[in-house]
Amino acid sequence: MRAFLDAGVGGFYRAIEVILVLCMATMLVMVFGNVVLRLFFNTGIDISEELPRFAFVWMTFLGGIIGLHRRSHLGVDIVVQALPVLGRKVCWAISQVVMLVCAVFIFYGTWLQHDILKITESPVAQISMLWVYGVSYVTGAAIALICLSNLVRLAMGDIADEELIDVHEEGLDEGLQAARAADEQKGR
Repeated sequence: MRAFLDAGVGGFYRAIEVILVLCMATMLVMVFGNVVLRLFFNTGIDISEELPRFAFVWMTFLGGIIGLHRRSHLGVDIVVQALPVLGRKVCWAISQVVMLVCAVFIFYGTWLQHDILKITESPVAQISMLWVYGVSYVTGAAIALICLSNLVRLAMGDIADEELIDVHEEGLDEGLQAARAADEQKGR
């Protein structure tokens, strides 16, 4: 059962990554094509100004899910690194709760705007704006589930010490390993 669940979750993240690539390709083709048409043929495609903007909205919201999943979002961890393990766990739990509350607000705010978004059409493509901003339902729900999962793992003691620092920069792992080795020598 666990393997089936892991495969489903992995498939979900893979599908989001594919959508991100498609959004990027759409933005590239539409903007570049429109620039070429305007430069050389003195014409353009009206929808090529609107669709890349919609794709960027989707990339932003779906990229937030991938960033949280990979723990590659921006953050400041200088204080957390100086704390003992219990302090790191408390700070990590607080950050997970804050993100959970924000995710619930994203989902709830979209739900409040649902009827307005459904009847509002985009100026050029004439599609419901729910197709554009409805992605925040997915984002709010996914981030909430990730945070809930992390909080449950913390309560069960399944969080490794290196997970308690959410920020990971290139080259930082070597510095963290050296700091841990120094802490172990001091007997912390």
